[in-house]
Amino acid sequence: MILNYREDKYGNKLSILGFGCMRFPRKATGIDFEETEKEIVYAVENGINYFDTAYVYGGSESVLGEILEKNSLRDKIYVATKLPHYLIKSRKDLETKFNEQLKRLRTDHIDYYLMHMLTDVDTWGRLISLGILDWIEEKKSSGAIKQIGFSYHGNSEAFCALIDAYDWDFCQIQYNYMDENSQAGRRGLLYANSKGIPVIIMEPLRGGKLVTHLPEDAEKVFASHSVSHTPAQWAFRWLWNQPEVTVVLSGMNSMEMLEDNVNTASDASVGSLTEKDEDMLKSVVAAINAKMKVGCTGCGYCMPCPKNVDIPGTFAAYNRRFSEGKFWAYVDYFMCTALRTNSTSASNCVECGKCEKHCPQGIEIRKELKAARKELEGPIYRVAAKVAKRFKF
Repeated sequence: MILNYREDKYGNKLSILGFGCMRFPRKATGIDFEETEKEIVYAVENGINYFDTAYVYGGSESVLGEILEKNSLRDKIYVATKLPHYLIKSRKDLETKFNEQLKRLRTDHIDYYLMHMLTDVDTWGRLISLGILDWIEEKKSSGAIKQIGFSYHGNSEAFCALIDAYDWDFCQIQYNYMDENSQAGRRGLLYANSKGIPVIIMEPLRGGKLVTHLPEDAEKVFASHSVSHTPAQWAFRWLWNQPEVTVVLSGMNSMEMLEDNVNTASDASVGSLTEKDEDMLKSVVAAINAKMKVGCTGCGYCMPCPKNVDIPGTFAAYNRRFSEGKFWAYVDYFMCTALRTNSTSASNCVECGKCEKHCPQGIEIRKELKAARKELEGPIYRVAAKVAKRFKF
């Protein structure tokens, strides 16, 4: 199988399909080493050369490192992993965590090193105050780190500010046909691209929700289209149709899923979607949105809020609660509000009404923020937010 490749900032050819290592196959005792090994070997043999893990993915770095060493694959791929900046309190912590990751991965260098879930410019500023700029320079000069980037969950405004805060080599965002106008969104994708920064995509299927939890009306739209692909295949093809997308990560925890994604990646390309295909996917989005509570398009005209409420992020999570269920909605809301240097939660709202004057959809934002707060800011959220604050995100 011959995959398609796209180049990074320095001309390295990366497979458009990347292997997300957070969801390795599991068995009762933890990660299923034998099954994971089969998948990784198959992936490399079929052209996948970008593998993404993280310090906090329980056991992932160690299993990946062992498999790469055992099968002599390290020099055939690029390894991406992430610094848990929220656990870093000193320059010494940087060194300790990084050396631990090298040991786990059984390597002497990291090809793509990310600040994990970097939340905003203030958080980056905290790391700068701890000496991370000199530390990065030392690691890059020695070859221990090849490229520096960050992963991000949040709105496009804060994302664009982070892009401008440092000379990044790459970045990673949540992006899919449902998040085109939320999270960093297409605005963030295009902005990063305009700065020459490659973009790695995570959550192309929203944790599988764009496959297994589609409304019946959305499934009917797919089934009635003249071209037959599965919902997963359409989601990937939508991403690879965009030249600004460099790599799309997929947490492939079965050989069947891996083989299907490899097949899709082997013939997907920029410009492969027709106007009818694009219209069909817009109909799918409309079918999913029909279950949403607030008609927010994520345009951002209501921003900035004088009290720092992330209005589009709040409504995106609130809508997700009713279109896809509780868990991922709560995760989304926690990441876009509590994991910030300064809280951006709906509870900050003082009902000044400034936002409503600029909303092209005529949404009663103050009323809807109250409803979102009631739904999303329960006891678990409040406790978790206090814990997050202690880590000084």
